[in-house]
Amino acid sequence: MSNDKMQDWLQELMKCDACKLRHEGNRGPTRYSGDPDSPLMFVGEGPGGVEDEYGVPLVGPSGQLLDKALWSVGLTRDHVYVTNIVKCRPKNNRTPTLEEGKACANIHLVQEIKLVQPKVIVCLGKVAFQYFYGHTASIMRNRGKWFTWHDIPVMPTYHPAFLLRQAGKDLVESKWQVYYDFKAAVEKAVAAEPDFTYKSEEKPNLLAQYESLRESRHF
Repeated sequence: MSNDKMQDWLQELMKCDACKLRHEGNRGPTRYSGDPDSPLMFVGEGPGGVEDEYGVPLVGPSGQLLDKALWSVGLTRDHVYVTNIVKCRPKNNRTPTLEEGKACANIHLVQEIKLVQPKVIVCLGKVAFQYFYGHTASIMRNRGKWFTWHDIPVMPTYHPAFLLRQAGKDLVESKWQVYYDFKAAVEKAVAAEPDFTYKSEEKPNLLAQYESLRESRHF
């Protein structure tokens, strides 16, 4: 993938002023994290407080849980591509609406997918799932079930934030479900690109990695 094209897209993203979310008191659009050459793309919902501060998706408590889940199936964040449906933090960390997700994704996410050309997409949570699915549907009833979006296989599963709200047996069951969903996604990606490196020896420290970006976002 052309690094110049990715940089051009990032510049356009950072200038985006297309919807009201940009004016809800956030620091502006957040970018992606990870490797744009990865065959595996993970798509979350929207940035929270830590993500807004650092400028990248899933680096707060949900992101730390995501890192653990990825590690359990032989992945690290530096070898997958992680982004969000919505790029700007909604006020009070609310979940973005499906309309907000569609509006933002139609501008930015479609461009990311054209640039990255993932072999497999994992959508985390309802907003991401319903964007790719094309209509309202239950994430609980559809997680773990493959479908295709523009000929790309898509695996829907729970967002890490959902797991953080679980407890007891519900938490154990949900974690296992996410594990098997991720495992299936890895197997499909490896089948498509067996020579790609999917895991580093250690988990990358994302907060340290994006510290300079965090400093540039403070106002």
